[in-house]
Amino acid sequence: MSATVFVAGATGVLGHRLVDRLTDQGYDVVGLARDDAGERLVERLGGTARRGDVLDPATLDRTIDDDVAVLIHAATAIPDSQKPSDEEWARNDRVRREGMRNLLDAAGELRQVVFPSVVWVARQPDGSRFDETADRHPDRATQSAADVEDLLDARASDEGFDAAVLRCGFFYAPDARDTREWGEQLLDGDLPVVGGGLLGRRDAELSFVHADDAANAFVAAVEREASGVFHVVDDEPATAAAFFGTFADLLDAPEPSRIPGWLARFFVGEITAKGLTRPTPTTNERARRDLGWEPEYPTYRGGLRQVVETWDADGTLAELRGESRGATASRARGASARSG
Repeated sequence: MSATVFVAGATGVLGHRLVDRLTDQGYDVVGLARDDAGERLVERLGGTARRGDVLDPATLDRTIDDDVAVLIHAATAIPDSQKPSDEEWARNDRVRREGMRNLLDAAGELRQVVFPSVVWVARQPDGSRFDETADRHPDRATQSAADVEDLLDARASDEGFDAAVLRCGFFYAPDARDTREWGEQLLDGDLPVVGGGLLGRRDAELSFVHADDAANAFVAAVEREASGVFHVVDDEPATAAAFFGTFADLLDAPEPSRIPGWLARFFVGEITAKGLTRPTPTTNERARRDLGWEPEYPTYRGGLRQVVETWDADGTLAELRGESRGATASRARGASARSG
């Protein structure tokens, strides 16, 4: 059934894929953008661009029309610094919580609301495998995601719309900021595997998902007018050692070294260190069954191969290799100067 879909965060790694795929399926898509470049991107992908900010209710009142039937809150403010401060994480929390409240308050009568949560909100304390029925155990990093899940549950009951929560694994994609940084650091020999235990030798199983596959799951949820909670992840959990080791092999980069989580937190922060050392093994069985979704990249091996092949074709790989050589040379010159 065709409908008007409003996408907040329409220019992000997930959001721009949603605009592209939903318009291809015949939906009228309105994409929220914060600047001229974002508006141009939304228009180029076939959507209707509107300028606004999820933290500014007045702008949303002007941008969300009464004919919007489906709302997707894909906006984030994930910190981009190497060691994010609590203030940086707090802004992402605001985008999740306040952003969703503002969007719901500005919208008219909705048929469906879709929210990208994270699977690690239900990470089990003992590291065991879990699914959508497991109890949640939110922490500092995931409390805001759990709060939005609860908000949607309450508002859906009161206002009569279907609420679909798609908990995603760790995103990776050729155009994802983190993936590019990982590639550059691996080529430079500067991305150690973070592990648990005193020496960092204890590996945690993590759940990943290619951003293309995540976007396809969201489109499937809209098409099926789904409600409930779904885990959108690869078929096969992977340790950070396996993921980054495979990535390094595909890039013809040095094998990653190791660093224990207790030490890594001084460099990347406690939230990131915990995220890499606490297991999140889960399953996508419900999404496959109820959404009719099937990942194009069932495991990280095929997905990372697509990343590297894309980079090779568009020139990114050559660029990253150049940057890596430059960074290595810069460090060597600095070491030489210090020793002299």
